[in-house]
Amino acid sequence: MTHSVNSFPTESVISKSFSLDLFSSSELPTEPYTEDNFIRSVANLSEPSSLRCTYKEDFKRILLPAVYTFVFLLGLPLNAAVIQKIWKTRPNLSKNNIYMLNLAIADFLYVMSLPLLIYNYGSHDYWPFGEFACKLVRFQFYSNLHGSILFLTCISVQRYVGICHPFAMWPKQGGRRMAWCICGGVWLVVAVLCAPTFHFAATGIQRNRTVCYDLSTPKHSVDYYPYGMALTCLGFLLPFMGVMVCYCRMAHILCRPVSYQGVSMATGEKRDKAVRMIIVVAAVFCISFLPFHLTKTMYLVVRTLPTVPCETRNLFSIIYKSTRPFASMNSFLDPILFYFTQPRYRRSTRRFVLRVTTLKDKGTSV
Repeated sequence: MTHSVNSFPTESVISKSFSLDLFSSSELPTEPYTEDNFIRSVANLSEPSSLRCTYKEDFKRILLPAVYTFVFLLGLPLNAAVIQKIWKTRPNLSKNNIYMLNLAIADFLYVMSLPLLIYNYGSHDYWPFGEFACKLVRFQFYSNLHGSILFLTCISVQRYVGICHPFAMWPKQGGRRMAWCICGGVWLVVAVLCAPTFHFAATGIQRNRTVCYDLSTPKHSVDYYPYGMALTCLGFLLPFMGVMVCYCRMAHILCRPVSYQGVSMATGEKRDKAVRMIIVVAAVFCISFLPFHLTKTMYLVVRTLPTVPCETRNLFSIIYKSTRPFASMNSFLDPILFYFTQPRYRRSTRRFVLRVTTLKDKGTSV
């Protein structure tokens, strides 16, 4: 063998792998370049459809740390305030506030893991925190994402029943105990749906640096495809369709006069509260959930097709990884939902801001 080991850079090696993560310039695994590896690489030269792509992902080093820092700085105090506010009224919690409390807890736990990701992407995808921390952070992301979707679905259904079936007796049976049982069921479903994340997410060595894979390691990319699709369908598509059906029905009712067929449909305050909730939840789905799952689905399809050109793979990689951090924005959008749907919380916040402003004015006038 007359070829030098160092004369063949990893970017020019031909590979049969279909994983998009494997093709990324910032996610390119490095293996000891042995003579056997070289022979296999040369043998694969006759397969142009599986040409290895080199992706430019420098945008992640700016976009992801900036967005995650923004979410952390807003999400941590907002969710802590919501948890404290609801917990103070725990003897008289409404079913809606029980769902909001669980939603805020899920968001708070996720926000607490963001400093690790901020350091990771700010350090050019370097992960020094170990295998378990990598799996846990990825699990927290997806459990928060799908937990938020399911808890927002519960809140939407609760509001739908109150608006469209105000005299039905079955939703009132069980009361708060039933709401707590539903929340327990949601946590169980989320744990089952996201448990495979502990199998697929893992650390690896790329360019002599330890990295934390998001979806799966390269060798499990094909195995991840059916799970990723099932997670999208069960954890997003079905709840999203249910929420849209509820909101269409609620919009139909709320557009009627206050008194319809001799029956009062809702008070003005209740109606305004329902309208605000529809607007905020729709905004959360449109900003956080829909773009992420749409681009993730396209990403999973493209990275498993060996005939897709390198430029197309690169494009879908950039699109998906650009929407991924915005999926975390629900962690500070959810507290805004609580703020807009709780008149007492808005009044107390307004009084607090007025008090701070008054003290500040007095201080400057001295």
